Amino acid sequence: MIMQKRDIVQRFLEAGLLVHPAVVDYISESAKPGIIETILSTIPHGVSVVTPKEVAGMTTSHTDKLDVGLSPIPLIEDGREGTSIPLSTPEDAYQLMRSRFEQISSMLQRRVTPYPIEALIRQGSKYADTEVGVVGIVVSSQTNKNGHRVVELEDTTGTIRVLFNKNREGFSEAEKIIPDEVIGVKGTLSKPSPGSTFSTMLFGDKLIRPDIPLTHTFEPPKGAEPGKIALISDVHVGSDTFLPDAWDRFNEWLFEHPEIGYLLIDGDVVDGIGVYPDQDKELHIKTIFDQYDYVGELLSGLPRHLQIVLAPGNHDAVRGAEPQPALPEEFRTKFPKNVTFVENPSVININSVKTLMYHGRSIDDLIKYIPGASYNHPGEIMEAMLQRRHLCPIYGQRTPLLSTEKDRLVISEVPDILHTGHVHISEVIRYHNVLGVNAGTWQSQTSFQKQMNISPTPAQAAIVDLSTLSCQMMGFLRTKGEFL
Repeated sequence: MIMQKRDIVQRFLEAGLLVHPAVVDYISESAKPGIIETILSTIPHGVSVVTPKEVAGMTTSHTDKLDVGLSPIPLIEDGREGTSIPLSTPEDAYQLMRSRFEQISSMLQRRVTPYPIEALIRQGSKYADTEVGVVGIVVSSQTNKNGHRVVELEDTTGTIRVLFNKNREGFSEAEKIIPDEVIGVKGTLSKPSPGSTFSTMLFGDKLIRPDIPLTHTFEPPKGAEPGKIALISDVHVGSDTFLPDAWDRFNEWLFEHPEIGYLLIDGDVVDGIGVYPDQDKELHIKTIFDQYDYVGELLSGLPRHLQIVLAPGNHDAVRGAEPQPALPEEFRTKFPKNVTFVENPSVININSVKTLMYHGRSIDDLIKYIPGASYNHPGEIMEAMLQRRHLCPIYGQRTPLLSTEKDRLVISEVPDILHTGHVHISEVIRYHNVLGVNAGTWQSQTSFQKQMNISPTPAQAAIVDLSTLSCQMMGFLRTKGEFL
């Protein structure tokens, strides 16, 4: 009689042990009476996770079909360990926003030719009725009683109100202006009131965002065959909705496809502890160290030639403020040596193809402020990030931002791939020749998602050919590698 996998896992838990999915499969398929008790009686002291090497007579079915050798270690261009250093005093926090303004305004200079805001205000009579340009950070953005959009802009010299007329072409983009993004505006200054030289408002004719240039193209790597990479996110090991069977199918599939040399994991590798109220009731593994030990065991079972890049997310055991540091060493004891730990965000260069990894917590804030945006279409939010050249434009909402000397969430260089997660819904987009991938999740629908009417897309991996940036979504929920 075949034993139920849930019963097998429960028996090991009662013995104070975690169990590798391969061991669960072995026990379930063998159906030998007393096999669990036999295995438990032979487990060495100090073992917390039972893997195939602890089970006498069990040999791993995973062998590399081709001796392809270990893939070269990827180049970490941004987000190396220890690079997100907070400023020493709270009074220095303004430097973060100044850095943001300086980086993004430099992208807008040639297209806007901005005037200092204070000069325009004070010499309004000189510039009235002529087209002028400004670049600033959005202080506020709201619709007035007449339906027009009124935006307050600030540069290093002053602030000015900008009115976008609802009857003008492009008004829909003005409605998507969000707090703290950096924009350029071309328009006409209002005439000063009688007896004054001051202008108080700019009538906006054209909204200009830093954006990805229309001329941007993908240049395929030269030389040797660049191979393929796999992108995943939100594994959530430890949750009772984690999908170990699907992970096993993914593992088996990777062994059959040695051309995939890299696996990029974009945050929330574990479910964590105390992330939300009553989380303990939904945990299969209830301690944070055991969760990470189990992740280490899962990654150790993957093909030996893979180079794995792992970034944190908001469920991981790091600070919540972004940029987030790499996973601390005390949680890495069971991880294989082919794992590279990076910060969130980070830029990974693999054979000259640059992947910007960002877990994507700011999606929560952007959905709130951008009309029509929803969790069901994370691709729209990835486009919004690329248009604004910033991963988390809004300050002071659900996504905490660390005060650093340089704003590392600015998209300073155009990536080839933008890789996000967080929302548990996969989607692939192309925007101005940048490939955007949200990689979904490896857990089924949670109770919170049921309340929010969010249907996740679990057990998927995005497979990207680095020579063409073609992307295929592979599903492992019920079969071993299914095109989606």
